[in-house]
Amino acid sequence: MKQIAIVSGKGGTGKTVIASALSGLAGKSAVMVDCDVDAPDLHLILTPKIIEEKEFYAGKVASIDADKCTKCGKCLEKCRFDAISEDFVIDPISCEGCGVCYRICPAGAVKLTEKLSGRYFLSDTRFGPMVHAMLGIAEENSGKLVSLVRRRAVEIAKEKKLEYVLIDGPPGIGCPVIAAITGVDLVLVVTEPTLSGIHDLERIVELARKFKIKTNVCINKYDINFENSKAIEEYCNDKKINVIGKMYYNNEVTKAMMNRKTILEYSPGSEISREIKNVWNKIAGKKVK
Repeated sequence: MKQIAIVSGKGGTGKTVIASALSGLAGKSAVMVDCDVDAPDLHLILTPKIIEEKEFYAGKVASIDADKCTKCGKCLEKCRFDAISEDFVIDPISCEGCGVCYRICPAGAVKLTEKLSGRYFLSDTRFGPMVHAMLGIAEENSGKLVSLVRRRAVEIAKEKKLEYVLIDGPPGIGCPVIAAITGVDLVLVVTEPTLSGIHDLERIVELARKFKIKTNVCINKYDINFENSKAIEEYCNDKKINVIGKMYYNNEVTKAMMNRKTILEYSPGSEISREIKNVWNKIAGKKVK
């Protein structure tokens, strides 16, 4: 089993477009994972049918038992998040679950309970199984949720004897990204020839190098700025990173998304579809026509 993470240093580079297309090329030999739990969108293309739904609990939230509370004011004084009102009611949105109020309350009136932070799903798609999740609004611990859905995906791959775990990763270089790429066999970085794209490409490449993960690069919208595209290739050459794809801008991609299809389904004969097939051939070592 090979784990492949499709990531980008920033949002909007076309990462999910390419990840969804690769899932189709895998020929039901892969389980898809949407690890962008803060703002998932892979389901918009793959239209999954949910088979199993589970709650995700992470962190804690405090509450005050009015019958036990003596209104001494210690919790109100020490709460640095201003989550406690003057009538000693805790706002669950403002509460960070740090536990200070719980520890200093002389009357034992504060209770800490696990917080429902989101949900995760096991679904079936036209390309095979998919694991995805949705973190609650303003919730934290997205890295933990990413790790959870990845573990579930690996379990499914082993149960069904699938060859690949294809990870549609979150943007950036933060905790969710680290959770998405740790231990994978290959990172495919999707970038674009803009100044912000180049900057964030360098950040995600350095992150992958720290974890000693093999890295390939795909330049999306290659033709919108040939000078920047050349700069990306020179950077990758200097870092001994293979540029395995150069996708030219194509309006058909937007039309495919509007029809909830991959670009290969919507426009199989297009230049971008042929290039995505070449990317898959290089990743999987298998020839797809």
